[in-house]
Amino acid sequence: IAEIGNNHGGSLETCLEMIKAAKEAGADAVKLQKRHNKSLYTKAMYERPYDNDNSYGETYGKHREFLELDIEAYKAIQKKCQELEITFFATAFDFKSADELASIDMPAYKMASGDLRSIPLLKHVAKIGRPMIISTGGGSFEDVQRAYEAVYPINKEVAILQCTAGYPPIYEELDLKVIETYRESFPNSVIGLSSHDNGIAMALAAYMLGARIVEKHFTLNRAQKGTDHKFSLEPIG
Repeated sequence: IAEIGNNHGGSLETCLEMIKAAKEAGADAVKLQKRHNKSLYTKAMYERPYDNDNSYGETYGKHREFLELDIEAYKAIQKKCQELEITFFATAFDFKSADELASIDMPAYKMASGDLRSIPLLKHVAKIGRPMIISTGGGSFEDVQRAYEAVYPINKEVAILQCTAGYPPIYEELDLKVIETYRESFPNSVIGLSSHDNGIAMALAAYMLGARIVEKHFTLNRAQKGTDHKFSLEPIG
């Protein structure tokens, strides 16, 4: 999975260019992140000043809104991905985003590590009835079990990704053998790696340990403005 996230910088044109590059680089899928910012963030967070080199707005809310592609843009992306024969799906960060994605028949849903404990959201997405991929960065094994036990009775098509919530993390923090633990603990599910580390070596190690999904953040230029570019892969990677 080439995780575009918000590396498109709020531009549909850039996003379409990235998708074409990801397809040419051999990715099986591209992924975006969908947020309904006013329901996701508190008023205080939304209106908090956000003045830094990576900011696209004077407040955090304005920054996030600048980066958000609307559902019409998602339809255009969906059409382009069908033409290119590459799978397109997204992370749903909140209830409204999940429902909006369902309205355009999203084929799968990613659940961010930060929502590993958001059991009501996990159950809501599970009921949509499409495959779910759950990242587990920052959570304990008990958190992962609780999330799995909430989702699996509703939706059997659930994958679990080992993830270290570092941006980027050093190799020693990746805990790749957790992949083996997940394979033993969740034998009916596909196990993978959400790989925020630099380079490609650890994804190969994860494959040898049994990971069958690898997600890497993707960019056209690691020097671009934005928080995620520096730990993303360029097409050559």
